[in-house]
Amino acid sequence: MLYENYSLLHNNTFGIDVTTRYFFEYETKEELQSFLQSEIAKKNKLLPIGGGSNLLFLSDFEGVILHSQLKEIEIENEDEDFIFVKVGSGVVWDSFVQHCVDNGWGGVENLSLIPGEVGASPVQNIGAYGVEAKDLIYSVEVVSIKDSSVVEFANSDCRFGYRDSVFKHELKDKFIVVSVTFQLRKNPIYNLDYQYLKSEVEKRGDCSLKTIRETIIEIRNSKLPLPEVLGSAGSFFMNPVVEKDFALELQKKYPLMPFYPLSETSVKLSSAWLIDQCGWKGKRIENVGVYEKQPLVLVNFGGASGKEVVSLAEEIQQSVFEKFKVKIKPEVIFV
Repeated sequence: MLYENYSLLHNNTFGIDVTTRYFFEYETKEELQSFLQSEIAKKNKLLPIGGGSNLLFLSDFEGVILHSQLKEIEIENEDEDFIFVKVGSGVVWDSFVQHCVDNGWGGVENLSLIPGEVGASPVQNIGAYGVEAKDLIYSVEVVSIKDSSVVEFANSDCRFGYRDSVFKHELKDKFIVVSVTFQLRKNPIYNLDYQYLKSEVEKRGDCSLKTIRETIIEIRNSKLPLPEVLGSAGSFFMNPVVEKDFALELQKKYPLMPFYPLSETSVKLSSAWLIDQCGWKGKRIENVGVYEKQPLVLVNFGGASGKEVVSLAEEIQQSVFEKFKVKIKPEVIFV
């Protein structure tokens, strides 16, 4: 279905009131392929979106927003240990996680309550609580914008990195994700190494996919605002990766500074901690501010423009750099 001059107010969780010249929603892969051959598609800039939970619109979009309604969840294959599940790009991510937990398929439970839809998971390499999408993705099915052909990328082809993939770089604006196949465990191995997760799960009794999911939902709800109450895109900034020697020197000055080893020479710092130390938590500037419970989250108190959010983000980045000599980068994509 094609709409013109379509409001995106309810298609971005920041609640930025902008419009798009065209909005195209498709229910089948073939419908998308056909549209990509149309004059409208060929003459306009195309932007595929999911739940709009990782986007910040700076102005009206003079092009075509593409939105998937591909909702299938199918078992592709299975063996003694694993089940391979093909999921349509339009499936709400947390609904997929719930489906996996209900069926006893292990792997995605730590990614409970991440906003958005399945199609974004390989692009962003979404992650939380010690697990990333790259750990679970077996393959990604895409449609070529150029010729509407269907291509499948194996996990290794996606060049996953921290909140990163080939789809954000060399293949940006070249393909549209239509499905993702996940490799999940029939006999789950629980990942509880992240900070205090294990102790929180144990408070609920026996460790299971269900109790892990319930715990993470509770933790996330205690830290993150509901988009319908306060517009936000969840975590606005990525955690910076720095040299281990630099982090150790910084920790001499700030003994309470947390960091997480990534390799023998690099570590990940906590952007939330850095921002908090600069006094930003709970601070409001007119229509925008930093969430009082989680300094990683920038919020729209109502009526904010994308440019107001960017201005706040830049002030935060500057203050963190001045205090710690560390650059923090947005995880959110500016449009």
